[in-house]
Amino acid sequence: MALTTAAAADASSCDKLSGQYDAKHASLEAPQISAALFAAAESNCSALAKRLLDDGASVAARDRLGGTALTHAARAGHVAMIDLLLARGAELDIRTVEGTSPLFVAVEQDRTAAVQALVKAGADVNRPGKGGVSPLAAAAFNGNLALVDLLLSHGADPAAADIGGKVAIVYAAGRGFTPVVSRLLAAGADVSARYRNKLTVLMWAAGHANDVPVDDGVQLVTMLLDKGAALEARDDRGRTALMAAAELGHAEIVDLLLKRGADPRARDTGGKSAADLATAAPVKATLAAAAAR
Repeated sequence: MALTTAAAADASSCDKLSGQYDAKHASLEAPQISAALFAAAESNCSALAKRLLDDGASVAARDRLGGTALTHAARAGHVAMIDLLLARGAELDIRTVEGTSPLFVAVEQDRTAAVQALVKAGADVNRPGKGGVSPLAAAAFNGNLALVDLLLSHGADPAAADIGGKVAIVYAAGRGFTPVVSRLLAAGADVSARYRNKLTVLMWAAGHANDVPVDDGVQLVTMLLDKGAALEARDDRGRTALMAAAELGHAEIVDLLLKRGADPRARDTGGKSAADLATAAPVKATLAAAAAR
């Protein structure tokens, strides 16, 4: 059977790395052999990795960013390499200079099979990465429901907050991921909870990122309202979900919130209404008309 393009590329890369090692290994010292292990792990060269380990490479060796061979394997999603390195004594929850563990790196890169392997091996699902972001929050940010479910089923804490006060559900809401938000609510996240600056999940959903598809944004806001999210809750500036949607020009969400009873006359602590905050002319006109009724 012919090799697939990806397999052929891997074989070619491994042949090249093996050739380079063959040409120099007699003059290499342990640190240099360990450095070669990083490339072998990244390229999924199992035969070469075994040879390097037998020749003195250390699974504890770190690159300039503090990553180990296991970090490289996790980032690339190579399950067999992960298993090999763990069998040779690699530290499962070791952190890089940024503070990221192999599990966090795998989650961040959407490497589902690698995450499964690391979790099965006993990786700490609540060990945060850079900025205090939890693996669960990283999975939520990516909208990876399978990873969110996997991490929750192994004890991930949906209430774990990063240094900015954000939790997993906030990341998912801001990116319009309804299935992920729904799963986190089912896991115990409170639809009425307040986060940093007194923001609610509904406010994050109403003021979602501009690249969120319109239908996804509307679906999420509808779901949150149906689950009892407080329509008129205010953040520390006195702003509501309607104001958040208006300011970012999310016309369809403005329409939805108005239909569900949002008050277009409400003003923030600076005296501004949703219409005042709106930058898109059609949204401003809709809100002005609603306030006049």
